[in-house]
Amino acid sequence: MTATADHKTLAERASKELADATADEAIRWTVDTFGDDFIVASNMQDAVLIDLATKAKSDVDVLFLETGYHFAETIGTRDAVQAVYPNVRIVNAQAEQSVAEQDAEYGEKLHDRDPTQCCNLRKVVPLRKTLGGYSAWITGVRRVDAPTRANTPIVTWDDRNGLVKINPIAAWTDDEFNGYIAEHGILENPLVSIGYLSIGCAPCTARVEPGQDARSGRWAGQSKTECGLHG
Repeated sequence: MTATADHKTLAERASKELADATADEAIRWTVDTFGDDFIVASNMQDAVLIDLATKAKSDVDVLFLETGYHFAETIGTRDAVQAVYPNVRIVNAQAEQSVAEQDAEYGEKLHDRDPTQCCNLRKVVPLRKTLGGYSAWITGVRRVDAPTRANTPIVTWDDRNGLVKINPIAAWTDDEFNGYIAEHGILENPLVSIGYLSIGCAPCTARVEPGQDARSGRWAGQSKTECGLHG
């Protein structure tokens, strides 16, 4: 199913009704409302969102953007997620061109010369194409991630992609987030422990300096702060 005008109305109503919902409540609402017609996004930095979702529905679809530029540790985390949560279906969304084909058309290291275009080709377009098969998606966006995300609602209408967007852990602090990982033994990308606090493609991700927000290691030294998936 694809989202409709009725879904937009639904999202607007839920945005008010679930403004203070817990993560479990937001995910349960998603399952009750959409059944199989939603997908959980993960960059495989950790499995917090996947763990929360599978408590409500063990066989959720999990969206992973296979950009061709990931750290080996990120691919390893994706594979570990499949082993730990065998009922989930990982949907590897890929760009229309391989990295080699993109290099041939646009030149090598497009990510250095025009990161916005590279993100569009390898993330935004594949995401939009994949989300076109669903009526809702769940993301792990949190308000504390960066100033650009400070007003993230629990439920909203994603006008960019044309479906309902649920951000169940939007209100979680870093302490709550890390506490959940510790308490439940959640899988975490090993890069996190050495200072990579927001993990994207290898060429555009750096360690975070002490005292900086988690996303300061993304496109370090450039004005770019978002890849276009969430803003």
